[in-house]
Amino acid sequence: MKLLSKVYNFLVFGFLYAPIAVMIVYSFNSEKSRTNFGSFSFRWYQELFNDDIILKSLYVSLLVAVLSALAATLIGTLAAVGIDSMKAPLKRAYLMVNNIPVVNPDIVTAVSMMILFVFVITRINGLNMGFGTLLIAHITFNIPYVILSVLPKLRGMNSNIYDAALDLGCPPLKSFMKVVVPEILPGIITGFIMAFTLSLDDFVISYFNSGSTAQTLPVTIYSMTKRPYSPKINALSTLLFISVMLLLVVVNIRQSAGVKKDKKTIKKEVR
Repeated sequence: MKLLSKVYNFLVFGFLYAPIAVMIVYSFNSEKSRTNFGSFSFRWYQELFNDDIILKSLYVSLLVAVLSALAATLIGTLAAVGIDSMKAPLKRAYLMVNNIPVVNPDIVTAVSMMILFVFVITRINGLNMGFGTLLIAHITFNIPYVILSVLPKLRGMNSNIYDAALDLGCPPLKSFMKVVVPEILPGIITGFIMAFTLSLDDFVISYFNSGSTAQTLPVTIYSMTKRPYSPKINALSTLLFISVMLLLVVVNIRQSAGVKKDKKTIKKEVR
């Protein structure tokens, strides 16, 4: 039974990652062919880093991802604190409203936001679809994920710690920063990483709300598929895959270190 389970898992993960492995191998192909491998070469990586359009799109993607993740983390954390302090019926209602954008198809969110931006732009002269609308759209769809990341940490926190800080004369804001934030910091970091990853990976919302002046990397890759095939897509996808893998490794190492630290603290308290 264990052997069958291992074989099954191997087949599943092999099916998932075999196409990515082929893509990585052919990103080092000296030829443009998608079937014949000529020789090992960094040709397409060199051409990738000499492509101004791709580099500009990468800069826009990273800038939007960082700014939207920071803004969404701040807004989402404060919203999570507010929701956690509400009474049960109102809390359930807010959580239901928060979950709608998560399960809602991206195309619905993208088109609705585009209509809103067009409605505002047509009534205010000088405004255009571009970096500003793209950033607002990314902040908007990232907030619910941050809230869902922070809320479990708030629920698991002992609320008496905050009250004790107030009783000892610490001001509310300082008590929040010194007591609450350290307790929910893992959730905040997780929310930030999730928002950053989702923003960097997003295509649908970016496609409808970026305009012609600020295109993200996924939108640029999509436009490249309309032209004759270029192996630069393989090189670019390989770099993105490696970046995500490194990010996941860092997150897992951090979580493992946090678990070990908690276990040591529990053992000390027991002793």
